[in-house]
Amino acid sequence: MAKRPDGALEHDIMAVLWAADCPLQPGDIKDRLETGLAYTSVATVLGRLHTKGLVERTESGRAFAYRAAIDESQLAVRRIGEVLASAPDKVQVLAGFLGTLSKKDIKALRAMLGEKRA
Repeated sequence: MAKRPDGALEHDIMAVLWAADCPLQPGDIKDRLETGLAYTSVATVLGRLHTKGLVERTESGRAFAYRAAIDESQLAVRRIGEVLASAPDKVQVLAGFLGTLSKKDIKALRAMLGEKRA
């Protein structure tokens, strides 16, 4: 099996939890991933996600059942905050990020900041 990019499995597990209408046990998540991963691999990642505060768990029989503690946009905001917090020059990072935005995104950002120009 090819090595997955860093964070890909965490994201895939979160996507399964975001799509679920109830808490899921590791075996249920493993089945929905359809990747052939071992149950223990999924359970290990869920433990890490729980430690990070990204999932909540409740006892469910002999296992835990998990649900997402934050939604996808909240996770993106958290990641952006982590990147900015670790950057030695936040202004340069923000300027570089703004340079990647589409005109539509810039217009939306300006609207959020209260600017009137287009």
